[in-house]
Amino acid sequence: MSDVVTMDDLTNKEIVSILDDAERLVPVAKGDVPLPLLEGKVLANMFFENSTRTRMSFEAAMKRLGGSVLNFTSVGTSVAKGETLFDTMQMVDGYADVAAIRHPQQGAAQYSADAVGIPILNAGDGAGNHPTQTMLDLFTIREAHGTLEGLNVVLVGDLRYGRTVHSLSHALVRFGATLTLVSPESLRMPEEIVSDLREHGADVTETVNLDAALPDADVIYMTRIQKERFPDDDEYSKVAGIYMLDSSDMASAKNGMIVMHPLPRVSELHPSLDSTENARYFQQAFNGVPTRMALLCRCLGVKVPKKVK
Repeated sequence: MSDVVTMDDLTNKEIVSILDDAERLVPVAKGDVPLPLLEGKVLANMFFENSTRTRMSFEAAMKRLGGSVLNFTSVGTSVAKGETLFDTMQMVDGYADVAAIRHPQQGAAQYSADAVGIPILNAGDGAGNHPTQTMLDLFTIREAHGTLEGLNVVLVGDLRYGRTVHSLSHALVRFGATLTLVSPESLRMPEEIVSDLREHGADVTETVNLDAALPDADVIYMTRIQKERFPDDDEYSKVAGIYMLDSSDMASAKNGMIVMHPLPRVSELHPSLDSTENARYFQQAFNGVPTRMALLCRCLGVKVPKKVK
């Protein structure tokens, strides 16, 4: 049994193996095939920050595999009375077999992993990491392109505070991706991350121009400008709505290019894009279920059958 706090907790071989497991689990995730691999196991969903897709897909993943779920939010719990994260996690250690944690404070997932004996899956820690999102993103990219090797990926929007792109950029570079980072100056990818990517041999370009990056892209990964991460409203208003895609923008895209988004979207993806063959963000959201199923099995030491019937 093992934690997944950052993508560094997984080797490339393990990433591919988990993606292969997830691929076989798709019919289980859809409810077409019963497979109670985790019957009798309990997942604690520890969400100290708002979530829709991550929380629900973890719950769906556990229940589709026959397990049960304890859902925790900081509202209406002893956190409101001042209970520390350490004490809360000690309690959960006795109630569940595995925990997924989302927390506004960077480093909270590692702190929790160090505090308890059950495996911890980081479901997003502040502006830090979001490795389970990265895994479903990699699954979506491989599903569309048949490979993770050597793709041209354009990451767009809030690259400063966006934990999804922090985790994803590191993972993509490990598979030889070329990265184009598109953002306003105030929301550039943190310098230490860009330096680290380049030290690992990555071809990284930083720009403010999305239109110029679009024609050569295999993947456009849009993100929303996260109002809740800004220290004041004035700074947010300067960059809100700066990048937007609609169906007409797809005319300059090459065949097979996909548009992804971790959701929720605000104005950066126009609804006209939804019906194009490029749009993969709703499929991406579904892919959280089989991918998190595979991660839960790995953390609990349960093997996914080579053939799922």
